[in-house]
Amino acid sequence: MKTAVRKAAAFIITVLLVTLFVFIAFELIPGDAATAKLGTSATPEAYEALREELGLTRPFFVRYFSWLFSFFFGDMGTSYSYGVSVRSMLASKLPITLTLTLMSFVMIIILSIPIGVLSSKYEDRAGAKALDVLGQLTMSVPPFFLGILITYFFGMVLRLFTPGGFVSYDVNPVRFAAYLFFPSLAIALPKAAMSIKLLKTSILSERKLDYVRTAYSRGNSSMDVMYKHVLKNAIIPVITFLGMTLADIVAGSLVIEQVFSIPGYGRLLITSISNRDYPVVQAIIAIIAMLVIIINLIVDVLYQVMDPRLRGN
Repeated sequence: MKTAVRKAAAFIITVLLVTLFVFIAFELIPGDAATAKLGTSATPEAYEALREELGLTRPFFVRYFSWLFSFFFGDMGTSYSYGVSVRSMLASKLPITLTLTLMSFVMIIILSIPIGVLSSKYEDRAGAKALDVLGQLTMSVPPFFLGILITYFFGMVLRLFTPGGFVSYDVNPVRFAAYLFFPSLAIALPKAAMSIKLLKTSILSERKLDYVRTAYSRGNSSMDVMYKHVLKNAIIPVITFLGMTLADIVAGSLVIEQVFSIPGYGRLLITSISNRDYPVVQAIIAIIAMLVIIINLIVDVLYQVMDPRLRGN
């Protein structure tokens, strides 16, 4: 019960701090939505009238708490730039960014576990050492640059996909998922390289412990020892790492959307910041913060399932 209350409090505090920070940032940045919409040639009267209409003349904390109260009751306001409901705008783009993030996360897991196990099993072979070098190189490449390389090689050279040829999920779900494969790969590869290295190190460390020798002495095969004992404990640090880097994965999704011309939250966020479209920016930041927190809670649950010692805490 205490853990649930503590996590709920952390959830609320995080969302409050993140949204307050964004509000303060927009307050400090020169210009506002009225200027972005009317331009610099508008008369002072027209400028002030639009500011009044958009509610920008109200005190800072009045605007913030008014938005916060409405947001938690499902009203995200109206876009200054498009004049439509922010909730409807974001609802149409949520599946895109969410699918991209989840595909990246699944790819990391699919790549990390088998390659990590094999590299630990054949640690002294040339292939494993070459894989370590390749992993170091992959970890050092930013996802956006990796996305550019993937676009050039797989899109322009091999023509496995059409750069910029995004297909919406409501038009063709299969082509939608296929187009997101390469952007997801660009996000996943650096994190997968880190996870592989971490899992390999963890497995090699676990194999030196007494319980492994005991398992062998009881007649267990190498495969049984690996998958029933060693991997069960060695994978816990990897789960922790993925939980800690989830925010990076989400941020990577937003950046990669720009590289691959994906009309998700990333592109909308950049456009809305340029237009000083506060309601849209605030809603996107709040939703992303909540997604990160929720998925971290799921990771915590998985962590406790895999490590029974934590269940009593």
